[in-house]
Amino acid sequence: MSLVKHFVALVAAASAVAAIGLALAGVGPPRVEPPSTAPPAPHPAPPAHAVGALGRLEPKDGVIRVAGPARPSAVVATVFVEEGDRVSEGEALAVLDAHAADAALVARARAELANARTALARVERLFHERVMAEALRDDARRRVAVAEADLALARATLAVDTVRAPAAGRVLLLHARPGERIGSDGLLDLGRTDAMYAVAEVYETDVAAVRPGQRATVRSPALEEPLTGRVERVGLEVRKQAVLADDPSADVDARVVEVHVRLDDSERAAALSNLQVDIVIDTEAP
Repeated sequence: MSLVKHFVALVAAASAVAAIGLALAGVGPPRVEPPSTAPPAPHPAPPAHAVGALGRLEPKDGVIRVAGPARPSAVVATVFVEEGDRVSEGEALAVLDAHAADAALVARARAELANARTALARVERLFHERVMAEALRDDARRRVAVAEADLALARATLAVDTVRAPAAGRVLLLHARPGERIGSDGLLDLGRTDAMYAVAEVYETDVAAVRPGQRATVRSPALEEPLTGRVERVGLEVRKQAVLADDPSADVDARVVEVHVRLDDSERAAALSNLQVDIVIDTEAP
């Protein structure tokens, strides 16, 4: 029994010596490196002959917020479009729940006008036969005029129960669906996405170097490849910066001028309205 214990002790001692040797030789379990926390590589700095700015993508003339009628309350009955649909100018987008009642008022006003005109015709005949006083004829004429005005008002009220597209474009976002009230956001957002722009907020100190015709490059992590375009218009007003960088030390009170860059490929940007982008404008002569 003592020989077995002696053998076990020798094996344990040999194992300990081997472990110490491996440790001194640098051999051991693989070292697990912590995940890299390095930030992604920033976009390359603009060259000396360029102006860099933050900006956004938007359709031609910006995003149009289509509102309902100027009433205290407007509830949607039917919506004829969905997000992504293309619409033409004047196309019906939705009908409000007041449409049926207002259509009935139009029918009533039309009937009242018909009665007023019939009465006037009878009075005119009697007046020419000299059996009707002129004052009564004038009163009949006023009744016709009032009925015509009532019908015009009823038709105008009915017309605004149908919300129509103010311009041709694509439906970007629906804010109200059947059964919902139209709020401050309006019925929907509409954009002329066939012509997309990048709006650069150029610092007021740099805008003197920017002019129409210059080329621009637009980048964003949401874009597989940069977009390109040409400066079409330089704003005429200095305003406070609206597109803010992620850097907490950035100047949030910066004064900027909006520069509108018409993109060469509007299709790739059509579904990205209001996307924040980095814009570099080549200020060399176009």
